[in-house]
Amino acid sequence: MPEPTRLVRAMQGVMACLAIGTLPAAWAQTAAEESPLPLRVGTSLLEQLPQDVRKQTPTFVFGEQIEGKTDGVTVIEGEAELRRHDAVIRGDRIEYDNASGETKAQGRVLVNKQGDRFQGPELQYNTNTEKGHFQEPTYELLRNDARGDASRVEFLGDGKAEVYNGRYSTCPRPPGATWNPDWLLRAERIELDNVEEVGAAHSGVLEFKGVPFLAMPYLTFPLSDKRKSGVLPPSVSVDSVSGFSVTAPYYLNLAPNYDLTLEPTYMAKRGVDLTGEFRYLQPNYLGQVRASYMPSDSLRDMDRWAYSWQHSQNVGQITGSDSLRVGVNLNRVGDDNYWSDFPRALRSLTSRLLRNDAVAVWRQGPWVANVGAYTYQTLQLDDSPITPPYDQLPSTTLTYSQQDRSLLGMPGWDFTVQTNVTRFRRANFVPTEGIQGNGERAFVMAEATRRWEAPGWYVQPKLRVHSAQYRMDDVLLGSSRSASRTLPTLSVDSGMVFERQAAYFGRNYLQTLEPRLFATWTPYRDQSYLPNFDSASRSFNWAAMFTENAFGGNDRISDTRALTLGLSSRLIDPESGAEIVRLGWAQRALLKDQLVTLPGGSAVTERLSDMLLTARVQWDPLWALDSTVQYNPKSRESARSTIGVRYTPGPYKVFSAAYRVQRERSKQLDIGWQWPLSELWGEAGKPVPNGALGPGQWYAVGRLNYSVMERKPVDVVAGFEYDAGCWVGRVVLERLQLNTTSANQRVLFQLEFSGFSRLGGSSLEALKSHIPKYQYLRQETLPASRFEQYD
Repeated sequence: MPEPTRLVRAMQGVMACLAIGTLPAAWAQTAAEESPLPLRVGTSLLEQLPQDVRKQTPTFVFGEQIEGKTDGVTVIEGEAELRRHDAVIRGDRIEYDNASGETKAQGRVLVNKQGDRFQGPELQYNTNTEKGHFQEPTYELLRNDARGDASRVEFLGDGKAEVYNGRYSTCPRPPGATWNPDWLLRAERIELDNVEEVGAAHSGVLEFKGVPFLAMPYLTFPLSDKRKSGVLPPSVSVDSVSGFSVTAPYYLNLAPNYDLTLEPTYMAKRGVDLTGEFRYLQPNYLGQVRASYMPSDSLRDMDRWAYSWQHSQNVGQITGSDSLRVGVNLNRVGDDNYWSDFPRALRSLTSRLLRNDAVAVWRQGPWVANVGAYTYQTLQLDDSPITPPYDQLPSTTLTYSQQDRSLLGMPGWDFTVQTNVTRFRRANFVPTEGIQGNGERAFVMAEATRRWEAPGWYVQPKLRVHSAQYRMDDVLLGSSRSASRTLPTLSVDSGMVFERQAAYFGRNYLQTLEPRLFATWTPYRDQSYLPNFDSASRSFNWAAMFTENAFGGNDRISDTRALTLGLSSRLIDPESGAEIVRLGWAQRALLKDQLVTLPGGSAVTERLSDMLLTARVQWDPLWALDSTVQYNPKSRESARSTIGVRYTPGPYKVFSAAYRVQRERSKQLDIGWQWPLSELWGEAGKPVPNGALGPGQWYAVGRLNYSVMERKPVDVVAGFEYDAGCWVGRVVLERLQLNTTSANQRVLFQLEFSGFSRLGGSSLEALKSHIPKYQYLRQETLPASRFEQYD
């Protein structure tokens, strides 16, 4: 009998539906109503129907020959097909019992359940209970594009199945060819749970290139990106400090808003390090705690420990718009060498200056109150000591702000008043120039400003008064334990914007010319007798050139009586609004010498400051160039300069280079890259939807920081990635400079099985943290829909 046409098959399906199925009662009731069916906007088809509706869905059958009764057994032969809302069964012959749902299929059987496809010679399945078994099937899973085969598959209902004597992999399976995937999981029994989205293998062996390398009596793996408890892939690395290291983490999904990760690490040269991380999330608070303990570290012959706790909480709405928030940030280690002996711990624990804060912030309308304690743990080394900062125990701040208020009949003024009282303390402080270290400071800063502006120009005056009172534990230079200082500051910021149409190199632009004049005046007050708790010189940049105070902090107010002139010009694409070119120049002229200095500093008598030159060019979206130069016109030399360029011609292709010079101090070249080697060899890859340039691609990745003056690399992270389609391999060499004489080196290996797990060291994290604009080869995709494989 020839294959029926699509129209005939559709008519047979409708007739079969009417013969062996029933329309849902809700549908019949709606059809009988006189009012039109109400429509509702939706963005996607329903992946799952409600349970009560699923029981009412009709069954459609197709075939070259159909025999049976409405409430009895229906036999479909020749291109047989049975279809319900969430399942499709095909075969040469299908027997279907409409009363019980029992279904038998033989000959080239295919089952499509929610997008998961099973194929084999014989199936027995109940469409009502979703239970049954399949003999010698092959299978494909929709969520993670996995596939495999087995001697038998048991369907257990509720989205669960068991695979016996099976193989599992995400490598493609060519049609009609012997399937020898690059990696696979063999197991006596594999449990597939599409509800929890997790798989479990019993008596499993993981193979790569035909070589077994990991055998476990019980192994769990994800069927999606959903969190689950279980053993995480181990991490392996070799470095110059710890030797061979292996980490076997275990993840505990305690609740949807709590989880715990245990990370025991064995280091061949040192011993066992026990690390755990607990995370929590609630509607009003969140945070994480991480702690490490290493008993009897052979490297130092001592116990090692560290902990870190970050917490943020909204205590709650008090009245109306009032709110109170608290935050905690604690970071502590057990000894001064922890930062260098554990360089891959949390960033907050691998610095020589560990910050510990506890703060509460309250807001009510224009009022903001802040109460906090700020301390530091300073890790000292005998050969390179550092001066610890002051602890602030406690520090209280109250700020009042109002915008767009009237002053002398003129609206538009902004007012701010800030008060602060802080107790400063520094342990083991050595007196310098007769000034003792511990004491209290209270200051009040009041500010009023208004901006007049119109198209093409603006003027903004500002008046600020800063008053500080000190009370010290020891005597100051003036033979007193107290001192005070009050200073006014007046500044005027003004600028203009000129625009014109321009054309360069065949392209039209909107070109601007933007002069800016900033004037500031602060009288001189001797402050050399005052302590310095938190003031420091500002960096030489564009923002600092247009700031009243040459120092940051509140202990030194510079007697800056100066004019700053700036000039910038931009080229703007008139269609997109993108800024193509920005050029800038600024220089400050002192009207009088700046006599206020930091302790140990000298007065500024040079009336003209260095010039600041900046340039940013992005003529093409693929290229970007940034440069900054601090130029001394008197010596005709640049005191500091940076030039950087970045080239990003496409996905997974980036090259960046920066050259930084600080005269008589350092010259460094910084290069980063991620690039497919096939293009260097003249073999262009083809992009694929869920990967980089497709299977069989090699990538060079790395970052090099090189000291030109010392003629040696400072930090190096370099290696190769290989994308085989269903797996990604990485090998990375990492060298991080710890101090002027020592560096830590290690080699990391990582083998990633797509949709399954990652094995090896933390090379992926090393690449992400060091290489600018690095892209992960296997990007996350949206969850697959069963309608993508509906046939």
